[in-house]
Amino acid sequence: MKTFQNLSELPALVGQEVAVSDWLTITQEQVNLFAQATGDHQWIHVDVERAKGGPFGGPIAHGFLTLSLLPKFFETAVDVRDSRMGVNYGLNKVRFTAPVPVGSRLRARMTLLAADPIDNGGLQMAWQVTVEREGSERPVCIAESLTRRYP
Repeated sequence: MKTFQNLSELPALVGQEVAVSDWLTITQEQVNLFAQATGDHQWIHVDVERAKGGPFGGPIAHGFLTLSLLPKFFETAVDVRDSRMGVNYGLNKVRFTAPVPVGSRLRARMTLLAADPIDNGGLQMAWQVTVEREGSERPVCIAESLTRRYP
């Protein structure tokens, strides 16, 4: 966990890897709940037996499930003490570069691309988030995430 006292410390870190999240294990239960929430019940995600004979040798997480974990990764990687709240402002670019087999452990590396002042003393940041799968040389997701934080 990388801890900052206030938002003013962040702009100096533009261009640098700022933090790395904790590892998170992807479970079949998470995949099933995500399918239920989104209506995406494709067999490569939720039919364990059929997925064993599929192209990935077992069920894989939805790409959007991986993407939806970004807030959790940030929660375990970056803490700004004098900040009352942060919000997701959107995404500029997302790529799902490799599958995430159920049972995989993932973590994210956060590189700060931009940090610009916004209203109410806040800061809008663009982060390159690279989600890694333990044991794999290739990342599973690369996203440019926009966040806003307010003191």
